[in-house]
Amino acid sequence: MQYQKIKANIFLLLTAAIWGFAFVAQRVGAQYLGTFTFNGIRFALGSLSLLPLIFLFNLKNPAQCGRRIPENNPWVPGIIAGLILFTAATLQQMGVEETGAGKAAFITGLYIVLVPVAGLFLNQKVSGFTWSGVVITAVGLYLLSVTERFTVARGDLLLLIGALFWTVHILVIDVYARTVDGLKLSAIQFMTCAVLSLGFAVGLEPMAHLLKGVKAAAVPILYGGIGSVGIAYTLQVFGQKYAKPSHAAIILSLESVFASFGGWLILGENMGLRGYLGCALMFTGMLLAQIQYSNEKEKI
Repeated sequence: MQYQKIKANIFLLLTAAIWGFAFVAQRVGAQYLGTFTFNGIRFALGSLSLLPLIFLFNLKNPAQCGRRIPENNPWVPGIIAGLILFTAATLQQMGVEETGAGKAAFITGLYIVLVPVAGLFLNQKVSGFTWSGVVITAVGLYLLSVTERFTVARGDLLLLIGALFWTVHILVIDVYARTVDGLKLSAIQFMTCAVLSLGFAVGLEPMAHLLKGVKAAAVPILYGGIGSVGIAYTLQVFGQKYAKPSHAAIILSLESVFASFGGWLILGENMGLRGYLGCALMFTGMLLAQIQYSNEKEKI
């Protein structure tokens, strides 16, 4: 059992690393393709990359195949989750285009604090740990995003709004994941996001040099689609099978740290002393909020 826990932690750590470096891929991809085109292609690849896993799990669990129970049908939940995912991913990609990978990851990571706070609207008790985390995270966000002139950059604002949609997305998935197959739900929501993104791309973004842009952004697209969705999602599934939710949350929170490291290593990004202090405070606040929240979830 100890071996399984160690292996689970390694899987989750790899997941956090892949997701963190995905912000770098998004940043690079934005140089060659528009927001909707990049997201449309990568989420289509992500959805397709899950099909072999769905087929594999159906072979292992044939009794689950062909069910026609209405509450277990993944299409409606998948489409609803996909609509929210489309909004969150669009805002995130737009924000990443205007700010750094590490900064974008930390602002997006606000959902870690916002999810427990959202429990207030679901008649759930919010602990002192959570409120302490909110305060510390707010101070960190101020240092990271608010300038000396008390202004917030457009990219940071888009990411902040996106964090709200990521929060809603997580709450929706938390509800639907209890009644439908997780892999099918994910594949449908990714495909919904892909269809919407490509539809907007055709209507709003230039298509004249599409093939040239796709070729130039091939590596970021493949990494963002197959790597951060197909591979990382699989690692997360197997990792959380043997890890406690509180431990998993802490390890997956390292996504922001990996994004900052990737931004510095690959893109030469530097947030300065004020920015890194803000990141440190935000990360501390996220951990405080998530640890207590996950421990409470374990008791349910």
